Amino acid sequence: MEVSLTADQKDFVRRAIESGRLTREEDAVREALSLWEERERKRVEILSAIDEAEASLVKGEGREITSNSARQLANDVKRRGRERLASKEHRP
Repeated sequence: MEVSLTADQKDFVRRAIESGRLTREEDAVREALSLWEERERKRVEILSAIDEAEASLVKGEGREITSNSARQLANDVKRRGRERLASKEHRP
């Protein structure tokens, strides 16, 4: 496969090699593809979670979020977090 880079991209890769960040031009392409794959996996996970949430709402499994319920949830999360911290502090 042949890949054409812009002048700026070539300069960016060259500087990375000169600084020791990369050893070869191919390393830059591998790293870029690896980051792209990771981003795409996360995107698929997010889309899947959205689909699950929408299906749950269609089934009537959701709950209405109000400013009061959001505040209560935040307070509950804080309380549970503090309890966990306190229990870890008392462990030998």
